Amino acid sequence: MSIARLKKITLFGLTKEKQELLSALQELGCMHLVPLRDMSGEPENVQPEQPEGTLKALRFLLDCPKKRHQITEEQRFDLETCVDRVLQIKQLIREISDLRDKLAARIKEVEPWGDFKLPSEEELAGLKLWFYIVPVTKVRLLPKQNVVWQIVHKDNRFAYVVAVAEQEPEPSIMPVARTHTGKLSLSELNERLNKAELEIEDLQAERESYTRWIFLLSKNLARAEDKSTLLHAAEKTLDAEEVFAVQGWVPEKTKAKIFDFSRRHYLALQIADPRTDEKPPTLLENPEPLAAGEDLVGFYQMPGYWDWDPAIPVFFSFMVFFAMIISDAGYGALLGVFLMFVWRSNIFASSRRHFRPLALALVLSTIIWGVLVGSYFGLEPQQTTLLGQLKFFDMNDFDTMMRLSIIIGVLHLSLANLFKARQFVGRGYLAAAPLGWTVIMWGGVLLWFNNSSTAPESWFMPVGKWLLILGFVAVFLFGSERAIKKPFDLILKVVDGLKNLTGVTKIFGDVLSYLRLFALGLASASLAITFNNLAGDAREIEGLGLLYSLLIIFAGHTLNLVLSLMSAVVHGMRLNCIEFFNWGLTEEGFPFKAFAKKEIRE
Repeated sequence: MSIARLKKITLFGLTKEKQELLSALQELGCMHLVPLRDMSGEPENVQPEQPEGTLKALRFLLDCPKKRHQITEEQRFDLETCVDRVLQIKQLIREISDLRDKLAARIKEVEPWGDFKLPSEEELAGLKLWFYIVPVTKVRLLPKQNVVWQIVHKDNRFAYVVAVAEQEPEPSIMPVARTHTGKLSLSELNERLNKAELEIEDLQAERESYTRWIFLLSKNLARAEDKSTLLHAAEKTLDAEEVFAVQGWVPEKTKAKIFDFSRRHYLALQIADPRTDEKPPTLLENPEPLAAGEDLVGFYQMPGYWDWDPAIPVFFSFMVFFAMIISDAGYGALLGVFLMFVWRSNIFASSRRHFRPLALALVLSTIIWGVLVGSYFGLEPQQTTLLGQLKFFDMNDFDTMMRLSIIIGVLHLSLANLFKARQFVGRGYLAAAPLGWTVIMWGGVLLWFNNSSTAPESWFMPVGKWLLILGFVAVFLFGSERAIKKPFDLILKVVDGLKNLTGVTKIFGDVLSYLRLFALGLASASLAITFNNLAGDAREIEGLGLLYSLLIIFAGHTLNLVLSLMSAVVHGMRLNCIEFFNWGLTEEGFPFKAFAKKEIRE
């Protein structure tokens, strides 16, 4: 459980060998590149880091309803030509589809007027036709004189009126504004619509024919990504006539590889430790069985390089929260059966295989906690049975479950503050503030236990009070980094201390947030019991009672399990990413991203 120590590496080589050396560095795959020049002023010249064209073309072909037999031989395959044509087809389909929709809408507007072509001005001796769609309730408002008009079509809602005049009739004498029919007749519009439909069919057929290249597109996607990444990396170098420089971060354990690389390619090498004012990327290092904790951490916030690695605490705390929210051994067993079926499936492909231990841990913890609270699909075993004797907690014992949830919250936030205090070791008194918050939380717990217990322990009250006093003093005195150099700084220091003390409301609210573990677990158990009772009542119905009962059990428990899973994931992550991170992490970082090839070579 650590953040890998990094070294800043700068390599110097000949400009004429730049592409070759960058390609070799990409093959080495251990450096996180740092841009040595600013391209923000030239956004049009910046190469995309990902091959967007290839990705768009592949997605477009994958969405095609019908797909052709796949070609696996690359002799006749040209990646760039294929991608360009597929993207061209996609754009043409979009444009012609828009035209088709406009034509269809135009036809709908013109149909009531009939199939006609506007006559020229010479044919009408200078007169023009003006078109109006008048609601039937306003036909009576049409002018009785000064304007020649005729109703050419009428339905139950509108009258379609054509006026004949040299100039458009005054809007004030017409009941509605005029409409535009356009110069194209209905038959011409239909002809163009048919043509657009045929063009779309031809393009869709061509699209379908290109689906035979999906396999090779997917296979060459990594190659295209490598090429795009290489072009992007070339923009990050600093070029000075015949020499160029490339800079980046490498893990300390791979430093020997860089030395060997520089010797083999006759490069000048500069190596340095990160300065305290720098922000290197964060590379988390954890044992393989617990590596999924890194993904849980990175889902919301990557810790800064100078911070600590919360991956393992998050792994185990998420496991506990997940189990407490599900609170049913039957559901846990059902998840275990599902996990057995998908253990070797594509869900846990090579890039996601490290999620297997997390999934297994979630299943086992859910079953264990379900046994401890004695819930099996909402059913409670008899006390005389083995499962009944294994029950240690009662979900209906509100006081005990609330205490347990609060204690878990205090333990979780105490762990966060202790890790934070460890980060401040060597920075003087700053470690005292997070220790002070830890002491405050435990002092508050002791006072709560003393007040809520029918037989309070005599030492809870005095110990709790002293812990609160010591904690508040530590936060007040040592929660600010302000240096005292003049008398006014002392006043500001006091203000900072008072401001820090207001954090007690925040930590109080964060501790209470852990009550959701009990509340959601109780809701899950209550819903399971409710569906069981409904199924039991339905069983009494004559005839189809058994069928109704089975349907209620299946639908009810399926719904309850889905809701419980959503709650377990959302709230389990929330308690880690909001409450835990806010008290444990001091800064946000960004992940280490190695400049490496993705293409797999046989």
